[in-house]
Amino acid sequence: MTDRIPVTIIPGDGIGPEVVAAARRVLDAAGAPIEWEEAEAGAAVFQRGVASGVPDETIASIARNRLVLKGPLETPVGFGEKSANVTLRKLFETFANVRPVREFAGVPTPYSGRGVDLVVVRENVEDLYAGIEHQQTADVAQCLKLISRPGCERVSRLAFELARAEGRPGVACATKANIMKLTEGMLKRVFEGMAPEYPDLEARHIVVDNCAHQLVRRPEQFDVIVTTNMNGDILSDLTSGLVGGLGFAPSANLGADVAIFEAVHGSAPKYAGKDVANPTAMILSAVMLLRHAGLDEVAARVEHAVEATLAAGIHTRDVLGESVSTTAFTDAVIERLDAAPAAAGAAGPGRAGRRVRQLRVPRVDDTPQTAKERVLAGTDVFIEWSGSPDELGASLEAIAAGTPLRLKMMSNRGTMVYPSRGAQPSLVDHYRCRFLARDGAQPTEADLVSLISAIGARHMWMHVERLQQFDGARGYTLAQGEDNAR
Repeated sequence: MTDRIPVTIIPGDGIGPEVVAAARRVLDAAGAPIEWEEAEAGAAVFQRGVASGVPDETIASIARNRLVLKGPLETPVGFGEKSANVTLRKLFETFANVRPVREFAGVPTPYSGRGVDLVVVRENVEDLYAGIEHQQTADVAQCLKLISRPGCERVSRLAFELARAEGRPGVACATKANIMKLTEGMLKRVFEGMAPEYPDLEARHIVVDNCAHQLVRRPEQFDVIVTTNMNGDILSDLTSGLVGGLGFAPSANLGADVAIFEAVHGSAPKYAGKDVANPTAMILSAVMLLRHAGLDEVAARVEHAVEATLAAGIHTRDVLGESVSTTAFTDAVIERLDAAPAAAGAAGPGRAGRRVRQLRVPRVDDTPQTAKERVLAGTDVFIEWSGSPDELGASLEAIAAGTPLRLKMMSNRGTMVYPSRGAQPSLVDHYRCRFLARDGAQPTEADLVSLISAIGARHMWMHVERLQQFDGARGYTLAQGEDNAR
């Protein structure tokens, strides 16, 4: 191994510099042929006025090296700039977040001895994390949930390929498709359409809340779970809790060209500089980087050293019992770099020990699909209104009179409130007003523009959606209480 592999290393914020330094020390001691190129992102960059939290120099380094070991980055909560973590994932299209968890000897949990060993594959750049939000009224905010066919295809295929590469028997797709039939339902449909290409693997769908329930009751039933971005964020934190916590949860953000490796945990600023943080997750993230780079032998040495250290009862303060510092734990791992796999004693029962060797990161055809037939059915106009639904409904019916469009219904927070069906939910000042084509009419773009203009002359509207049918299928959902009749 004479050629050195360039890797961009970002220390990060809070405890990041400590755990990243620990991982770097271990890899250097193990003889990993890596040329580290340090770069910056996160809090200090935000403070300099860079809105993304990622300077141009860091972007250039990642684009050049294509491999990144990154510490946790602070993200403003509820205000201010975008997440630097999300910025990096989206800039480099690292579309899959791979988060393995397994039990370790020496880390007691309520699940010890049950063979917990699974991987959550989280779609990483779409969903609510697109971060497209609008304050529509003073009381109502909106976030757009964007799910694409290519995004679902990429993450589904990677999950199948990972299961095959690690010799795992199956993949579970966890969605909320029973409620969000178009968005979450897209992942379910794509996953199930792809499953026949992998006849050697068991493919099943599970509703995400049941998945969370089953993970707590019987986690050993799962091998690979593929899911959407928000679901994956939540489920992967849950799974880390099964094996001792976030301090033991590594991850990889994989794209077709760039891979970013980081611990799942955050920056934990209250522990920064105290030499108490658990570096295990970061060291194991570095192991994932080594395997991704084809350095299997040194990866195995480091992984076995971590296992042997934990099996010997050496751990940081996040595990019950006598603890050691971050530095002392790192020293102990380095001392055990030549430990034989059997000495690690950490595989435990079950399926531990399977690790990716040659995982194919898929490229998919992202050429937009074209419907054979597309029909304009009408429009949803979102209106700010503080009066009664009946008053607004009467006004909109009068506005639409004589046009090719009729007011079908109005909903408030997703529930139909006009025409009234008897029950009256609590109302906010945000109404979705659905206009569909009158019988025998085919509305045009000009009809929609004319209607919206007439509505705007009397009411405050803030959002418009085209209602379309694609190849005869309705491209929009019904409100709670709305019937299917045109």
